[in-house]
Amino acid sequence: MIQETQTAPAFTLLNQDSESVSLSDFAGKKVLVYFYPKASTPGCTVQANGLNDSLEALSEHNVEVLGISIDAPKRLINFKTKQNLAFTLLSDEDHKVCEAFGVWQLKKFMGKEYMGIVRTSFLIDEHGVVSKVFDKFKTKDHHEVVLNYLNS
Repeated sequence: MIQETQTAPAFTLLNQDSESVSLSDFAGKKVLVYFYPKASTPGCTVQANGLNDSLEALSEHNVEVLGISIDAPKRLINFKTKQNLAFTLLSDEDHKVCEAFGVWQLKKFMGKEYMGIVRTSFLIDEHGVVSKVFDKFKTKDHHEVVLNYLNS
């Protein structure tokens, strides 16, 4: 997994509107890149809504939010529209960006093993360097953990 003080992997992915978005588009801003397993599932919805409700506080710290999953853009637009999300969702269907960040890992659920996204967020500074990795949080508290870090 990418660690703090490392340069974040460059990427370009399609957003919910099938438009290309690159990490470099946000040069000069902090970016919270958060990886989540699947759009419109209960935990991912709670996490997204918490971040959405905190966008004003995040913007006070010059932070943009990008959510990344392996969902297709069509599924992302449905999620964004249904939840009225005001931030960008990105599609990593071939999980190459997930692999680059180290969040594509072996998971276990109900006795089955499979590859999937380990819920993790990376705060990337204005120069493209990872300043904080958030990997221990509850979905309902994720936004608070990020804001507490930014306020400290």
